[in-house]
Amino acid sequence: MLLSSRGRRIGGRVALGVVSTVVLGATGYLWTQLSSLDAGIVTADVIPPAAQLDNDDTPPGEPLKTAQNILLVGIDARTDAYGNPLPQNVLDALHAGSGDDGGDTTDTMIVVHIPAGGAAATAISIPRDSYVDIAGGYGKHKINSAYSRGKNASMSGLRAQGLSGAQLEVAANAAGARTAIQTAEKFTGLTINHYAAINLAGFDALSQAVGGVEVCLKAPVHDSYSGADFPAGTQTLSGAQALAFVRQRHGLQNGDLDRIARQQAFLSGMAKTVLNAGTFTDPSRLSALVGAVQGSVVLDKGWDILSFAQQLRGMTSGAIAFVTIPVQSLSLQTPYDGDAVKVDPAQVQQFVRTAISTPAVRASGDDTTGGVKPVAATGTKTPAPGSAATDAKQPATGTAAGCVN
Repeated sequence: MLLSSRGRRIGGRVALGVVSTVVLGATGYLWTQLSSLDAGIVTADVIPPAAQLDNDDTPPGEPLKTAQNILLVGIDARTDAYGNPLPQNVLDALHAGSGDDGGDTTDTMIVVHIPAGGAAATAISIPRDSYVDIAGGYGKHKINSAYSRGKNASMSGLRAQGLSGAQLEVAANAAGARTAIQTAEKFTGLTINHYAAINLAGFDALSQAVGGVEVCLKAPVHDSYSGADFPAGTQTLSGAQALAFVRQRHGLQNGDLDRIARQQAFLSGMAKTVLNAGTFTDPSRLSALVGAVQGSVVLDKGWDILSFAQQLRGMTSGAIAFVTIPVQSLSLQTPYDGDAVKVDPAQVQQFVRTAISTPAVRASGDDTTGGVKPVAATGTKTPAPGSAATDAKQPATGTAAGCVN
């Protein structure tokens, strides 16, 4: 069984997941409330033992002793975290079509590197159409299909075991997560230590729970596909509007790359909102956030989110750096997948190494279990001029600051 009730495992969202968890250390009141909650959080056994980090010897509230890598995914699924179909009225409100749409692809994929000490983080966005080798022997395809390919391939075997309905969905989702994790590891060169995923409805609920997020658009937009219909300038978005903002790619000059810029801007705004608005000292907001997590978020089995958050108490929104991997072309012709994003794995891995070990974040010591280096000093990262990270073609995301397309 892949489900468990864990009151101590209160998470955020894939992309919102880390933003929520890194600011959970606000007050003693918060810890009292979270520790007493008996909330049902869905967990999945998706991280192999070799990549699991033993932090049991770390006293509560002490900084992280070992660097960690977290894969955050936003899944275009029409089911909740328990495997139950989302109601059609919910899908209609989210401009998400019917329960047969979506295909369980990962529309958002971000690897978050947390160095030892836990005072900073680097969030590395991967375009959903990046053309890569999919783990499991599936060949080269868009990276967003790794999850669905692993999930679909597991179905017949799981049915043979007698699973059906929601149980079958949950077990197949875990298989999909493993394929996505292995693919991300092979592509970035990083070992993934933790996993968090969220569905469409979960993003809607979480954005409402924090009271909305302020964003800024350079020009007005109207997109019937995503439901995005916004004026230019600064505005506060939540619920279906927030989802439309981060999902729009039609009508944008750089397609998915502009959508990544929006996701990064939203996450940056989310961090600022949570840190400045006292979300975790407000009982009603805290309750809404916890309620939004239930049925929306899937975490890897064994991730103690509360302890993890306590170890990140020194982090601020300014210490979360958002970067996007270098790309070589936005219109690579593929044999079976249409146009894709051309990427060079060697170039990407060099970019990743640079992004997490610039002068502001110097790696030190020997490699730890899983190939993750401990980090001595932390801070917001910007690749040095002339490095491989800056020489590679890189979308101008503005590091999630200012107005976006």
